[in-house]
Amino acid sequence: MISKPIRGSKTHGALKYLFGPGRHNEHTDPHIVASWDGFAPDPGRDPGEPDATLVQLRDALDLHVVRYGKPVTQHVYHRPVRADPTDRILSDEEWAVIARRIVAAAGIAPEGDPNGCRWVAVRHADDHIHILATVVRADRTQARLRGDQYRVEAELTEIEREYKLKDLSDTRTREYRNAIPKRAKGKELHKAQRLGQEGTDRDRLRTAVRQALAGAANEEEFTARLAAKGVLLAVRRAPSGDVTGYKFALPSGDESGPIWFSGSKLASDLTQPKIQARFALGVDEPAYPTPDPRTWPADGRHRASTTIERAYPAFDDQDAARAEAVIRGGLEVLDTLAATSPTLSRKELHQAARALEYTRTAHTRAAGADLRAMRSAARELLHAGPATGRGEDGTAAATMLTSLVLLAIVIAKWHAAQGHRHQADAARTAADHLRAAYTRHATKPIAHLTLEGRLLPKPDHDRQADAVRRTLPADQVARLLAEENWAALAATLAQAEATGHDPTTLLTNAAGRRELATADSPAAVLTWRIRRDAGLPTPAPAATPDELRTRAARARTTSRTTGTPATPVITPPAPVAPDQVRRTR
Repeated sequence: MISKPIRGSKTHGALKYLFGPGRHNEHTDPHIVASWDGFAPDPGRDPGEPDATLVQLRDALDLHVVRYGKPVTQHVYHRPVRADPTDRILSDEEWAVIARRIVAAAGIAPEGDPNGCRWVAVRHADDHIHILATVVRADRTQARLRGDQYRVEAELTEIEREYKLKDLSDTRTREYRNAIPKRAKGKELHKAQRLGQEGTDRDRLRTAVRQALAGAANEEEFTARLAAKGVLLAVRRAPSGDVTGYKFALPSGDESGPIWFSGSKLASDLTQPKIQARFALGVDEPAYPTPDPRTWPADGRHRASTTIERAYPAFDDQDAARAEAVIRGGLEVLDTLAATSPTLSRKELHQAARALEYTRTAHTRAAGADLRAMRSAARELLHAGPATGRGEDGTAAATMLTSLVLLAIVIAKWHAAQGHRHQADAARTAADHLRAAYTRHATKPIAHLTLEGRLLPKPDHDRQADAVRRTLPADQVARLLAEENWAALAATLAQAEATGHDPTTLLTNAAGRRELATADSPAAVLTWRIRRDAGLPTPAPAATPDELRTRAARARTTSRTTGTPATPVITPPAPVAPDQVRRTR
């Protein structure tokens, strides 16, 4: 169950909303399920004069406020209580008991206290109730509500266990509340819906700020990237002139002007001190092995994937600082990858990044070395520029996405071990989006490699299988050789061998980078790792299927004649002139 208090100053207005049709006629059969004395007038059950009954109920609730004799700031206490969508439908009697327990825990009407505040619980939907109270007690004192949210959440945890409802206790820790992005308010949601926007201003602004921050080396670069995205920035300064905070806004076309959000209202790691702390860590400037800019997107993705795989051991122990560093850095890598990827996978990458936001840990100073390494990977992607999604760019993207999928799996396992169910679920959601993006990049090249592998001469095929048996544990060998993608791995090992690499060494290095057992397809993971490590060319079709079969037949004939195995080698595609490169932004 979820519940959060809302304070107000208009009892009649709140009641009119609760007993009305709702903003979109979503309220059905509004009625009182419980009240302070069990005899409160119920406008929902008065077929004759519901408006008059509503006024009677307002006057009854406001009685102690009037008797108090002086103004009370925000005397209305409104607390919705909502069950999870997966929970069973509770009866009115069950909701009544729950309402009494919540007002007692909040301090509105402590159990056994005859001087408690007046309150009602209204139900107008199957899955939730609204508790409405006034905060002046019968003894003309104000209710002590400080810390009410923590007490109510503790009671909700007990209610969930007793009624066998979905357990949301892991979302009620201070660490979880401070780590997750700040949720949009009701008015923001309604505005986005009214304007037909895909997300609220707060959500779109948080995404834009994160993308501007990803890989940025200093405040000047961050500010310039915000301006390029159309994000307004206001810097708050102390009398001394020192910067004390940031505010962000999206341009507004109406007369009211832009709506500003401080960094802390977007996410806990987007405050000015947290952003400056990232800049203080510094980043490593990228250096590419070739002077040809056309190769940089693939080079950047290959090297970033290596950095990601080196980060897996950060989750081997209970060191929350290292985990937080990798998660924060992983967010920057994802945001940068989304900004520099072709449209065929950009949406999935955006969704993966937004899901990964919910896996952060709070109140943890991120480990500097780990965060710097991941931010440097993001900067490498940023400077590599946009990728086409074709040829070498596509296979490099597939390699990187396998690394990111496994990173999301590692994060999910780590959170599950900590008992953080919601963060683990968010990491699994991110992994699902990354798998979808991977499929879009990898389908064609993996299919070509599979065909190459199936057409390998039997001696070549058996030699690669023996290398796998010598290198990997028996259980992994059995699974890997039974995979459909085994043929693609066999072709890759044969190509690497033909270029002078030792398949056993390549397998040992690739398999030693963890998380092979949790991969959906260990053969595919090894294929991309080995192609990256061996510097193999893009597995783009260099011939038609008929030509490949003819080549394989000739290779088998040569093998039988000479007694030496012949390994087909894929000819890399001819270089493309710079003016022929068409990059998708």
